Amino acid sequence: MTKKTIYSIVAVLIIIGVYGYEHFLTEKQTAEVVKEGKSVKNNTNEYFLPTSTTGEIVHHEGYSLSYSEPHEQAEWVAYELKKSHLTNTNFKRPYFEIDDAVKTGAAHWKNYKKSGYDRGHLCPAGDRKYSQFAHDETFLTSNISPQEHDFNAGVWNTLEQKVRYWASKYDGVFVVTGGVLSGNMKTIGDEKVSVPNQFYKVLIDNNTGKTKMIAFLLPHKNSNQSLYKFVVSVDEIEKLTGIDFFAELDDTVENSLEASSSYKDWSFN
Repeated sequence: MTKKTIYSIVAVLIIIGVYGYEHFLTEKQTAEVVKEGKSVKNNTNEYFLPTSTTGEIVHHEGYSLSYSEPHEQAEWVAYELKKSHLTNTNFKRPYFEIDDAVKTGAAHWKNYKKSGYDRGHLCPAGDRKYSQFAHDETFLTSNISPQEHDFNAGVWNTLEQKVRYWASKYDGVFVVTGGVLSGNMKTIGDEKVSVPNQFYKVLIDNNTGKTKMIAFLLPHKNSNQSLYKFVVSVDEIEKLTGIDFFAELDDTVENSLEASSSYKDWSFN
């Protein structure tokens, strides 16, 4: 065997080794993303987590969720959005991954294929641009719900942008969001993923010296109405969902804030 042949074989082995190692790291990172979920992580404030009607709470690095197996999606996703989380970093959009931390089995992304519905993020990728890991973690299937495209790209996107505005203005807000998983709903895919008729978003801010809340309930269709038209009390969303929000607050404070549908403490400018 000539030296040239030996060098060629060594070069090929090096290339295979490098490729294999990179593939191993990619697989390892994916496993870390989808299999964690046993404990509350750095950017999730456990104190403000709602109750779970299903008993299946999963904690990821950037958000927590309560998974509803009958509806194959989260009944709520909760996370803290700090001012420091808001960046203009643009990460490459990853593929959706099944969330292996969901013990009952999260829905497959293929349920959405040719369904006519977007894979609508509950914790938006735009709220998790402070790291590649946090951004990519929002592409787990436990964090998506079927949404009409015009709704997802329209009024829902407008509300997500307003939440970022408030996170910046008030130096952070805690967000709970999801679809209302009740009533007569369409389903998509082989796993019969429910299509909510309404979506909600509940915010609490206790960073400015005065605790305040605001809640939104949006019909699952696009709208050109101002966002404040969709403001409701937290109590109304609790009645629709059976979820108890902010149960750790002092009862007097909780009852007063959750009964109110006032938005005077929140800037809509």
